[in-house]
Amino acid sequence: MLKKLRTINSNLDKFDLAILKIISTAGRISVTELADQIGLSKTPTQSRLKRLENEGYIRGYRAVLDPILLGMDHIAFVEVKLSDTRERALAEFNKAVKAIPEVEQVHLIAGNFDYLLKVRTHNMNDYRQVLAEQISTLPHLSHTSTYVAMQAIVENAPLS
Repeated sequence: MLKKLRTINSNLDKFDLAILKIISTAGRISVTELADQIGLSKTPTQSRLKRLENEGYIRGYRAVLDPILLGMDHIAFVEVKLSDTRERALAEFNKAVKAIPEVEQVHLIAGNFDYLLKVRTHNMNDYRQVLAEQISTLPHLSHTSTYVAMQAIVENAPLS
């Protein structure tokens, strides 16, 4: 993503872009090491990092957990078609789907269906329960189609 990043905001220079690229894959890097890598001293690097956080370019830092080691290796992609796509209906659906912890990603789609959900569970039985008890009860849901992933090829890949 950052390799091909085009800045909408001209306030970002090559140092800002370098900071974003580095911390996107090494969020725990020290300011001193970050400064060394981008070629600035510690104080201006720290100021730039703080500005990028305050301006919203950096939304946060998090640990990336290994879902396989945690036994959450069942991934299903769910196409969702709604019965109503007016703004109010979309807002109601959006609010409700965010409350389902097994739903990792939700994308509004331009195409033959309205939403694409990425759902992660322990196994097929758990997925069937999530589908029946939570997804199927979402507001304005007309129908769903499920596609089960056999293997993740690229997931949470480092940005280059």
